Amino acid sequence: MSDKITGVDLINSVRQSLGLEPKSAADASGALNEAYVIATKTFKLPTELMSQKSKAAHLELLQGYVDSVNNISAQLDAVDRGAANSNHSEYRSLKIDETYNLNAAFLHGLFFDNISDLRSQITMDSLTYMRLERDFGTFDDWQEDFIATAVSSRSGWALTVYNGFLDRYMNVVVDLHSLNVPVSCYPVIVLDMWEHSYYRDYLNDKKTYVFAMMKELNWDVIEDRVKKADRLAKVIKG
Repeated sequence: MSDKITGVDLINSVRQSLGLEPKSAADASGALNEAYVIATKTFKLPTELMSQKSKAAHLELLQGYVDSVNNISAQLDAVDRGAANSNHSEYRSLKIDETYNLNAAFLHGLFFDNISDLRSQITMDSLTYMRLERDFGTFDDWQEDFIATAVSSRSGWALTVYNGFLDRYMNVVVDLHSLNVPVSCYPVIVLDMWEHSYYRDYLNDKKTYVFAMMKELNWDVIEDRVKKADRLAKVIKG
């Protein structure tokens, strides 16, 4: 996950690295301003179910996505919008890359936040347990469905999301970082299913990797997300 930083100096430092002219404070406060900068959070991953090499590789990938987002943001701020068209345009390419890298950065952050809890425990009176039981029949049914979602995924993610249109939780497979993402969905449980996430430690044994990560899910973090989803649900319903 990444934290938003809005300082003009930070925006200009990225623009400078790309050889773009700096923005003045007046320009940066204008009505049309694409530029934003995100920064990488620090994550503690005490789990021994993921090797130090895997942890380091994950964090390096995250930093790469964050850097890409910042570069794209600066380029979008300077791109010629008047040249945009549906056949080929720099603007369209940048917008597609923006979504890909934004999702990559934030999905990795959500993943790191909801794993590696050595005291992982969920109680039957938690909102998370009750919501998953309500929408999947039983908590065990959610687990079975989530495992199937994860194991069947290719290069991408397995997510439990709150779907605002359906007003319920569901498990979804996201290919890469931005394909097959359902509209009006808020992620509460995130599992990385790219090959790099498991191959170094588990080879092609995806199921053992999935079991390992689910064994140490951070249910306190997930509970906070479910509470936010409940508040979102009230807003969506009006």
